[in-house]
Amino acid sequence: MKRFAALLLCLTVLGGCSKDAAENPAAVPLRVWVGDQADIPWMEQVLREFRAAHPDRSYDIRIGVQNEGDAAKVVLTDVEAAADVFTFADDQLNSLLIGGALMPVTEGADAVRSANTPESVEAATGPDGQLYAYPATADNGYFLFYNSALISPADATTLEGLLDRAAQNGKKVAFPMTNAWYLYSFFRGAGLQMQLREDGVTNRCTWNATDAPIPGVKVLEALLKLAAHPGFVDADSDAFVAGLKDGSIIAGVSGTWNAAVAAQAWGDDYAAAKLPTYQAADQAVQMASFSGFKLVGVNAYSEHVGDAMDLAAFMTAHDAQVDRFRLRRQGPSNIAALSDPQIQAEPAIAAIIAQAPYADVQRVGPKYWDAAAALGKIIVSGNPDNQDLQTLLDNCVAGITAPADQ
Repeated sequence: MKRFAALLLCLTVLGGCSKDAAENPAAVPLRVWVGDQADIPWMEQVLREFRAAHPDRSYDIRIGVQNEGDAAKVVLTDVEAAADVFTFADDQLNSLLIGGALMPVTEGADAVRSANTPESVEAATGPDGQLYAYPATADNGYFLFYNSALISPADATTLEGLLDRAAQNGKKVAFPMTNAWYLYSFFRGAGLQMQLREDGVTNRCTWNATDAPIPGVKVLEALLKLAAHPGFVDADSDAFVAGLKDGSIIAGVSGTWNAAVAAQAWGDDYAAAKLPTYQAADQAVQMASFSGFKLVGVNAYSEHVGDAMDLAAFMTAHDAQVDRFRLRRQGPSNIAALSDPQIQAEPAIAAIIAQAPYADVQRVGPKYWDAAAALGKIIVSGNPDNQDLQTLLDNCVAGITAPADQ
């Protein structure tokens, strides 16, 4: 509990006891964690509608914020003290299952399977074929945003064209090169592999290959050149949003969680597309990506598991997913919601669909993240120690493929 209390300081938790709890001590207490501060208005609306749909029940529901990417780590620190209902990225399903943190979805499981895309259902299903979470979105990937007033569709097809156009306008193209999730794009696009082994824990990686059609060193040379371009800026999500708002960034790679910000910043000039190509070994290489899904799980240790299941099902149903798109521009996993003309016309959703042929479902062992991020930092800093490029890749691959207990 003490360890969890320390982690809880990092969470944004809203409000104390609700009016229901104050007026009715019998109100069912539930805690729900959403993945982002910007999700709170949507979740508050969901809760209003949830209460209206259950007039025979009284609830004391509190909202907290816990990034989906770290949800498993925080939940597994103290499962009994974690939220009753929480969102998480689908690549964490196995960790949560091993930790015994998820309540299986039994009641209504067939309805959940039929209502959502097969890929999202597969992502929410354990090795035993049991459904363990509710699909919430089918857009947890990344693509290109750009300001069409300054960048043409032709410019947006190549990373070099984007960077040149940005530099000509005294602006920047944002790419989170120091984030391993995105760095994958360049190596995978060039045909180099990084994937989870059959043991479900360690990775195999060929980024340092010397006999591939595009050797790893050629990819690294291209990345160092791109990072040194005057139109390039390494920017995570927060920096990307800041650049959209102050006008310094006119294109960048991010995901649907920033679509609403881009639409507000650029208005009618807001545009999105699949990832561009880049030049490596005198070839045009289509950038790849990770794809994934946001899921909603119910804590197996919840004291009110039935009500928690009801809430998880409600917040991932058709209407809630449509509202999530409307407020957050996040793409539904619900098949009927995806057919909504308004959703199909959204540039970010169209970009996700266009990127899909070049996207891999994220299945990665834990040793990948720090090793790849370290390489990204060296790239962005321009290889200041002038290290041999093949050695850099060999060291990176050694870290990525290291045993899990090292």
